Amino acid sequence: MKTAISLPDKTFEEAEKLARSLGISRSELYRRALESYLRQYGDEALTEALNEFLEKNPQKPEPFTREAARRIFEAGEW
Repeated sequence: MKTAISLPDKTFEEAEKLARSLGISRSELYRRALESYLRQYGDEALTEALNEFLEKNPQKPEPFTREAARRIFEAGEW
């Protein structure tokens, strides 16, 4: 699908330089950038949903998990 967008001159020039240095077309650069942004946004939405669920449904860790986390924390391995 073709589409048209408006960009500030500086952004356009920087995109041109990057596309040239990567050896790809502007269209390919914009496609990759948009796909990356969409993946990131999708991850953020998932994280938000999980955080909201855990807020409403707090979980109490098992004794084994709690002890393992304490030992790792105290050992400074995290």
